[in-house]
Amino acid sequence: MFTRLGVGVFIWVAASAAVADPVLQQPIDCTLGETCEIQQFMDHDPEQGEQDFACGAASYDGHKGTDFRINVPDMDKGVAVLAAADGVVAGLRDAMTDRRVVLAEDQTAVAGKECGNGVVLRHGDGWETQYCHMKLGSLVVTKGQKVTAGQKLGEVGLSGKTQFPHLHLSVRKDGVPVDPFAPDRDGQTCAYDAQHTLWAKAFAKGFIYQPGKVIDIGLADRGPDLADVVDGRWSDFVADPNAPLVVYGLAVNGLAGDQMQLVLTGPDGEVVNVTQDRLGKRQAQWFAFAGKRPPQGGWTAGDYDLTVRVLRDGKLLHERKSQVQLTR
Repeated sequence: MFTRLGVGVFIWVAASAAVADPVLQQPIDCTLGETCEIQQFMDHDPEQGEQDFACGAASYDGHKGTDFRINVPDMDKGVAVLAAADGVVAGLRDAMTDRRVVLAEDQTAVAGKECGNGVVLRHGDGWETQYCHMKLGSLVVTKGQKVTAGQKLGEVGLSGKTQFPHLHLSVRKDGVPVDPFAPDRDGQTCAYDAQHTLWAKAFAKGFIYQPGKVIDIGLADRGPDLADVVDGRWSDFVADPNAPLVVYGLAVNGLAGDQMQLVLTGPDGEVVNVTQDRLGKRQAQWFAFAGKRPPQGGWTAGDYDLTVRVLRDGKLLHERKSQVQLTR
């Protein structure tokens, strides 16, 4: 029998910090900004719509946790889900297939089990944490087992109601959702305060809030498909001097009016510099690419620099850079 892995009614209240409050460690074995990203935070808007703890839109209506996103190749290799604090396993599930929820029949298949495979830990004094969307067959704990902070619970997967591999972490006090980034939020403050979170000091101080961001960039030899990018098909691409060079970018939490700029520069100068049309509406995930055919004689060997930027109101919001070496 599994405990608390369904979808409940969204309620938000401030939970004042106290001596008994847990100190949470990063619940996933990855490096933020490099091998994983926080895509969505807890929703603080009590009505329809979404608002994260910093008054941004990096959430969605009724979202009750924090989503740590990874890419598919890393999921296949195995990325550990870690206990955020000492606790006892109160419930678990490890029987659901890793699959994307895209069609209506996919949603029907996970109805009532939207969390997918996962674990609930109890930490005492009414506190508990919940870990969702874990990989089938990856759980390494049992119900009633005591665990310590940082101990492996299983691995990140694609089970339950999700379209990309990620860990959804929920924190609750007496059954009520609490945002670990702003447990005392009064609904007025919109800035991140590292001194007033449930996170351990190292995580809290190192965290940088980013309302929208580029989460993946790369090169291809044709216009890539979004699904292929998400699945990591182009992650090991080797550029051919006689084939087109196409730079792509994948971003999250775009707002209407946002733009993506794609730049590719090689030994002979700028190859691509394209800024896409403004987004017509909010996009939780958005994607663009631009490229050029090779010149006569092929591309010059050397380093090619990729830069993808998200522009908001014409100003730089976030950028990601990479470099690829082309050999002949």
